[in-house]
Amino acid sequence: MGRVFVAGSINMDVVATADRHPRVGETVAGREVLYFPGGKGANQAVAASRLGAKTTLIGRLGKDAFGAELRAFLGAQGVDLGSVREADTHSGTAIITVAASDNTIVVIPGSNALVSADDVASVPLTKGDVAVSQFEIPLPTIAAFFQRARSAGATTLLNPAPAQRMSAELLALVDILVLNETELGFLAGTELSDDDEAAKIIDVARNLQARADQTICVTLGKRGVLALAGREEFAVPGRVVKAVDTTGAGDCFVGALASQLADGQPLRAALAFANAAASISVQRMGAGPSMPTAAEVAAVL
Repeated sequence: MGRVFVAGSINMDVVATADRHPRVGETVAGREVLYFPGGKGANQAVAASRLGAKTTLIGRLGKDAFGAELRAFLGAQGVDLGSVREADTHSGTAIITVAASDNTIVVIPGSNALVSADDVASVPLTKGDVAVSQFEIPLPTIAAFFQRARSAGATTLLNPAPAQRMSAELLALVDILVLNETELGFLAGTELSDDDEAAKIIDVARNLQARADQTICVTLGKRGVLALAGREEFAVPGRVVKAVDTTGAGDCFVGALASQLADGQPLRAALAFANAAASISVQRMGAGPSMPTAAEVAAVL
């Protein structure tokens, strides 16, 4: 079994719950404020670790109370923190409003903005490992991480969220691209919505492919997942559940997928497993703490 290495962000999520989201310039009464460990990198690492993968997180934490709390939480989830360094700034923070099962998020990078190529230079990647990253750390760092991974024979998995432009060189380093339809449309320069037909979404994905053997997985929430694996197309049906908080669902999917690929599972089975894991996570509050265990996923498959 390979290992999962996640280079990414670590945040404290400060969550306010309310009956509805405020309009611009408006104040609404909230219900409660909650503090959850989060950040896309940390979430994905926790998901992979809880699902049984040996998982290493590469990132930065600030020298503040949030940093100490985040380190303690991640260690308790079995995540290897040997590559998480301290930075002379505040830890990453996300301000989240949850209303009617939907969320709005403002992310303040803090120490995440300081994750550099030096941080990934000594990561012991080998063949069979999965290298995972997202867009909450500097893109040059991701490129350096993926170059090392590909040189070592590891699989590279990128979740390009929050969406931003990336170079053709970075895209070409990606073996598996996991994104939702909005992010796909942004990167491809084509507007997409969650009710577009599968054929249209696959066509857009095909136009984005940087290599003939590249895999693009498009997550569609309750509609499931569409995958373009090289030239093969297939769909994984969604699961209808009562969502409580969708924060971190995409990260759960990515971490779960990475755990299965590191275990040598074929792509179709790995996607079905990841889809089930994400459907469990949305039924709980919070990002990092909502990630399921392998036994919980097995119970719904």
